[in-house]
Amino acid sequence: MGQSLAAYILRRCAWLVIVLFIIATASFFLMRFAPGGPFDKERNLPVAIEENLNAKYHLDRSLGVQYAIYMGGLVRGDLGPSFKYRNRSVNDIIAQSLPISLTLGVYALAFAFIVGVAAGTLAAVKKHSGLDFATMTVAMIGISLPNFVLGLLLLLLFCFKLPLFPAAGWGSPGQMVLPVLSLAAPFVAYVARLMRASMLDVLSQPYIRTARAKGLSEFQIVFRHAFKNAITPVISFMGPAAAAILTGSVVIEKTFAIPGLGTHFVNAALNRDYTLVMGTVLLYSLLLVVFNLVVDILYSFIDPRVRI
Repeated sequence: MGQSLAAYILRRCAWLVIVLFIIATASFFLMRFAPGGPFDKERNLPVAIEENLNAKYHLDRSLGVQYAIYMGGLVRGDLGPSFKYRNRSVNDIIAQSLPISLTLGVYALAFAFIVGVAAGTLAAVKKHSGLDFATMTVAMIGISLPNFVLGLLLLLLFCFKLPLFPAAGWGSPGQMVLPVLSLAAPFVAYVARLMRASMLDVLSQPYIRTARAKGLSEFQIVFRHAFKNAITPVISFMGPAAAAILTGSVVIEKTFAIPGLGTHFVNAALNRDYTLVMGTVLLYSLLLVVFNLVVDILYSFIDPRVRI
């Protein structure tokens, strides 16, 4: 098992390098071919200064030379300088803003997992009851309602109508509540529906009927025998969900004025900050692949029937 797992991880890491190379190449040329340039919004920029800026960032070189310079920097772990934030590198900006986005994502992911699993389990145990109907109705609303719309509604209700939480910023516990709720809400709904369907399937298995025939309590049946098998589809969902929460935080960070990586990504796209956009895309892609790898490995430990 140990050798096969190590070989599997090595194969996935090799594919990771190939995937990141393709994404870096695609993002480089897409940004270069997009209309506009990084200095088009500068007002009354003298020609000499614009030429100096193009020379500083190698924009006066051929496209092939620019690509070679950028890829050479990537090999050294250098994502290049930011075109908008002068005298700052993309590495510095990511190092400063990524912890904020990760904190927001971790809280939202934990909230989605805990609340979604609890709601789905309860709905399955109380199948066809009013509680089941209410839980699935709320889950359907959560899936249908975009998180940025929910964020604006929460802002209107709890910041202006009932001023219980601050409207923007990051750092204090009160500033975290509304962004975390807005970001986690759709995933709470997905996890709840997935957990309910999985739990209902497990509870219909013959070994569960055998456990009931032995006189075990419902609590023992659900949490000692059914829960471990029912949770596996949720675990597999959490990998893509983690990546989706991080990428979905772009809009939430902008809505609540959170100085995370998502805010920098939006501003970089608007400002044609080539290197910052490409660095953010690469980072999000890396996180997506890594999260999926971690979930695949965890899945094999949770369910012995799954082989690497």
